[in-house]
Amino acid sequence: MIHGDEAGVAEDTLNRIKKGAFLTVKSGNGVNTMTIGWAAFGFVWNKPVMMVAVRSSRHTFGIIETARDFTVTVPLEDLRKELAFCGSQSGRDVDKFKACSLETISGRQVGSPVIKTRGRQYECAIIYKTPMDPVHLDRQYESSFYPQKDYHTLYFGEILACYETE
Repeated sequence: MIHGDEAGVAEDTLNRIKKGAFLTVKSGNGVNTMTIGWAAFGFVWNKPVMMVAVRSSRHTFGIIETARDFTVTVPLEDLRKELAFCGSQSGRDVDKFKACSLETISGRQVGSPVIKTRGRQYECAIIYKTPMDPVHLDRQYESSFYPQKDYHTLYFGEILACYETE
């Protein structure tokens, strides 16, 4: 059960993710960051877990599919411009890190880096992934979120580290 300060941090994190956070993934020589506005936290298989969703059409999808982990950086400062850019441009076409002057630092527990900013960092080891099956999706959501049939794959990551950076 979440108590006091932990509940406040969790609620604050979810509210901030709705406004945008950076999902960063590294596999081999590939590294990319993208903006996410959705995530879920829970306790699954006796582990603290964060679930993120990536569409197969995204450049990040090709990297996360071969990755063992991912990080989520939830900014605690105003990075709206950078989040907007990283959510609208593809890493296939542009180096988002250079274009937005975003620096990375090594993760403490995982191979994927975190964004160097004042923020809340989540380092997650991928423990399960599953592509969405539209047969099981409410039709209202399908027409609202998937008119092009570009469904997400859901990645469940065991949270190995959670900390704030300055």
